[in-house]
Amino acid sequence: MATQTLTIGKALNLGLRKAMEDDAKVVLMGEDIGRLGGVFRITDGLQKDFGEDRVVDTPLAEAGILGTAVGLAMRGYRPVCEIQFDGFVFPAYNQIVTQVAKIHARSRGRLTMPIVIRIPFGGGIGAVEHHSESPEAYFAHTPGLKVVAVSNPVDAYWGIQQAIAHPDPIVFLEPKRRYWDKAEVDTAATPDPLFASRVVRGGDDVTVLAYGPMVKTALQAAQAAAEEGRSLEVVDLRTISPLDLDPVVDSVRRTGRCVVVHEAPVTLGLGAEIAARVTEACFHSLEAPVLRVGGYDTPYPPSKLEEEYLPDLDRVLDVVDRAMGF
Repeated sequence: MATQTLTIGKALNLGLRKAMEDDAKVVLMGEDIGRLGGVFRITDGLQKDFGEDRVVDTPLAEAGILGTAVGLAMRGYRPVCEIQFDGFVFPAYNQIVTQVAKIHARSRGRLTMPIVIRIPFGGGIGAVEHHSESPEAYFAHTPGLKVVAVSNPVDAYWGIQQAIAHPDPIVFLEPKRRYWDKAEVDTAATPDPLFASRVVRGGDDVTVLAYGPMVKTALQAAQAAAEEGRSLEVVDLRTISPLDLDPVVDSVRRTGRCVVVHEAPVTLGLGAEIAARVTEACFHSLEAPVLRVGGYDTPYPPSKLEEEYLPDLDRVLDVVDRAMGF
């Protein structure tokens, strides 16, 4: 059957499998991704079926993983690198921003870097330090990188295949606390473009923008608001860089109000860039300032406190109330 119920994790697994079947140059690399199938079992069964040369268990050395991927990409391969947890990406940060992001420009277009860097990101799983980060703004700020953040099994299945087929390097963010969320996935459908936002719930009063794990929170807030007679339009940004703000601008010009939600700290987060662009494009339509909901400007707290740190339904609705109060 073309349509099946999949979790985000299983959708990623099947998407990776399909990409490897379609292109023998696709190589997976990462810590414990082979025999173990990855910490979250995203690559479960792939080494058994494709062999150790194509699903490679690497040393615990993120800089080495990305440095090797650069060489493979130069030789015509399409490496897919898994960073086991978001907080472990920083040893590879130098390779990503000074090599992966720049070699296409440095070579005057002669070399492409078709590298996908898979990063489970965000909190909500009760993990210890370095396991619940939101590093997306670092990468979105780096010219030469594209940054995708999936929120559901459909985008996970198609998005990973589209990212692997793309000629440019892509940081592919996966919401780890949503890995087990389920949805119907039609594997024979025509997917939406990779770098495009999508309205996932229509509404008239306030436009709520989110990506990754916060899309579900925004939809829950919209449902709660509807029970009180308030209509929220929810837009899943889907891609952080490049930002597709055309559907956002259309929505905000109609609603007159905009709230941006993300897990990362508010200061210099994606919400700031989005607020600036929406204000520039929709200034005469806005009935209130563009408002932001995000994590606090502190290091991610111990797991017992993370529910106090993460934006939730109540915090989103409080900011919606502020927007409606203008």
